[in-house]
Amino acid sequence: MWDDFDEDEDTWDEDDESSFRKEHEKIYKHPLMKKAKDILALTRALVGSLDEARRELYGSIMLQDAMLISSKFAAAESTSDFVSKMEKAVFIKVHAKNLNGMTYQLAMEETHAEEHLELLRASIEEYRKLFIEWIKSLDPSEKTDDGWGVFTEN
Repeated sequence: MWDDFDEDEDTWDEDDESSFRKEHEKIYKHPLMKKAKDILALTRALVGSLDEARRELYGSIMLQDAMLISSKFAAAESTSDFVSKMEKAVFIKVHAKNLNGMTYQLAMEETHAEEHLELLRASIEEYRKLFIEWIKSLDPSEKTDDGWGVFTEN
């Protein structure tokens, strides 16, 4: 079974390591990723200060939204394909909007001082502005049709 594995093929070398590190730095030093990390930190703080019932009700949803913002961005930046990037962009937008909406739910339930919720809202708004600039920078000519017809010309 393991005899089929040829160690000479697909070996990881220093060039691969260097390429990986450059790509990793490009993604994790990007302003959108930095802002996504800020959003995650603020979300963790808010969720951590919720009472047990609300933490159970809202906490995992909020944390999932915050985490998916950064993971979808990393996935989008790791490909050059426009269609794939736009698919990830839609997820980012949806999760950011969901998280922002949760701050208003928490405000209605008077779980936090408005200033704490406003910090997260302001961070999401900063992210939105950076996101718009990032979207404008994407190259629609670098796309492949995945057979679903989304973000492609018919």
